[in-house]
Amino acid sequence: MITAIFISPEPQADQEQVERIELVASQGIVGDRNFGKANCPGQNLTLIESEEIENYNQTYQQNLPLAGTRRNMITRDVRLNDLVGKEFQIGEVKLKGIELCEPCATLGGLLENEGINKTEVIKAFLGKGGLRADVLTSGCIEVGMHIG
Repeated sequence: MITAIFISPEPQADQEQVERIELVASQGIVGDRNFGKANCPGQNLTLIESEEIENYNQTYQQNLPLAGTRRNMITRDVRLNDLVGKEFQIGEVKLKGIELCEPCATLGGLLENEGINKTEVIKAFLGKGGLRADVLTSGCIEVGMHIG
């Protein structure tokens, strides 16, 4: 299930939480910083499991908010790693899982603090940083929709 949705209109701008997004095939989320960009496959949309954020917070005594990973969608009760290379659907929108959304130095730098350094952040999210997906069909996705 989709538990939260975030967009960021500009690179490095704060994530804005929204209840609904419009997606355009091969373009991404209308109003998001990556809309219309095709520098690499999977740039249209990113997802992460809420369980992984919760695990990170518990393991490293952090208080990372849902928007902290800068992913577009937060999910619950679905193993995103299992969707790599597969087509799936959220509401009327068809998507394709492209690759794991592995943590980068930018994310490590954003999340480091006195309790955890950049390298530890990156290691903490390796294999748990979510999924990059391409948008195959246009439509809308709302909080509460299930992934099928």
